[in-house]
Formats: sequence, structure tokens, C-alpha cells
Amino acid sequence: MASEPAVITDDLRTKIISEPELILEDRDLMRALIDANEKVMGGNIVDLRGIAMERLEARLDRLEETHRHVIAAAYENLAGTNMIHRAVLKMLDPVEFDNFLSNLGTEIREILRVDALRLVLESAVAGEDPATRDLGEVLYVAEPGFVETYLTQGRNVPVRQVTLRQVQPKDDTIYGDRFDWIRSEACLKLDLGKGRLPGMLVFGAEDPHQFKPTQGTDLLTFFAGVFERAMRRWLA
Repeated sequence: MASEPAVITDDLRTKIISEPELILEDRDLMRALIDANEKVMGGNIVDLRGIAMERLEARLDRLEETHRHVIAAAYENLAGTNMIHRAVLKMLDPVEFDNFLSNLGTEIREILRVDALRLVLESAVAGEDPATRDLGEVLYVAEPGFVETYLTQGRNVPVRQVTLRQVQPKDDTIYGDRFDWIRSEACLKLDLGKGRLPGMLVFGAEDPHQFKPTQGTDLLTFFAGVFERAMRRWLA
């Protein structure tokens, strides 16, 4: 004896008629209905509506994924902006140059979430100028031409204000004892004013993905601009 077809209850039928969006918004339920409809239609009939729905579902999945990436990027950019603003305000606090340098290596470094921070100043009397002695680990005084050589790594390429790259330092020239741990860096070239040699601010990170050439540089360019103006004030 053939089994009788299942009968939908009156309550459920009334519920579906009154709120059809409950089914339309349930992707798994709609897929089950489409599959059942295809079985009734047979394998020789092409359901164009079903194919169109599959394509729409695939497009919706892609749109949702793009939406998630856009939202994540927006939050990341906002967090980065807030971080730079906090670092700038902290940089403007000190009233003495030695405190300014001390803040760079402690509070500002922590705000920027980097593992090492060095300020490089070129000088014709590198290592001999009394004004640059005993100012802590943050300051490194180099010979003229050091900044450009470091940024280009000896290659004939344009020098940008902000350089992001993955590195593996071979010596402790910039990072001191931490050089063996650094795997990426951000280098900010500094224009310290007319008649002065250039400088450079270097952020080092143990994470090889913290600074990469594909990342945007707008926030670091802004930070470099503020830092240049602060340094010109100290050097004056």
C-alpha cells in the first residue's frame, strides 16, 4: 500500500502564508525547496530559475565577504589614526630635548607598538659632537650620506619619505642588541630644515608582517611631518 503524502498542518500553513519572508530568508530551507522541485521536474528539464538563484547566491557570498573586508579595513584605519594621534600628543609634551628622546624610546614606542625605535641624525663630526653624547639608546649619530645609503641599500632607486620593508639586519648599527630579532621596519626620512643634514626615524618590529611595501603610508607620512617640525624646534 502506497504511503499517503504528508499533509501540512493548518497552523503551519497559516504561519507560512502570513509570514512568507521566514522561508525566503532561510537559505537552507530555500535550497531544500529548490532541490525538491528539481526532483519533481525530472532530470531532463533545465531549471533556469534555479541556475539564476545559484549565481545570485554566489554573488551574494562575494558581496558579503567584500563587505566584511571593507569594515575590517575601516576599523583598522581608525585604530591606526587614533594611535598616531596619541603618539603625536605624547611627542609634544616634553620641554627638554633629553626628555623628548627618552619619550621616543619608551612611551611613544609603546603607543606605536614597535619593538625598537631609533632616531638617526647625520653629522660631519659623528661621534665627536658633545651635544649628541649620553642621550640614550634612541639617538644614533651617523656620517653624512648614511640615511640615503640605508634607505636605498646601495641601489639606484628613488628615496621616498616613508619606506616599509621586511628586513633581517646583519649588524647592530641601528637596532643595537635587538638587531637579531627585527624582521620588518618603517623608515621615515626627515627634512630638518635648510642648511641641515637629513635625519631618519626608524621603527623596527619582530613581526615580519607589521611593515610591508604594500601597506599605505599616509599616517606615517603625517607623523613624519609632525616629527620634522618638532625636531626643527629643538635644533633651533
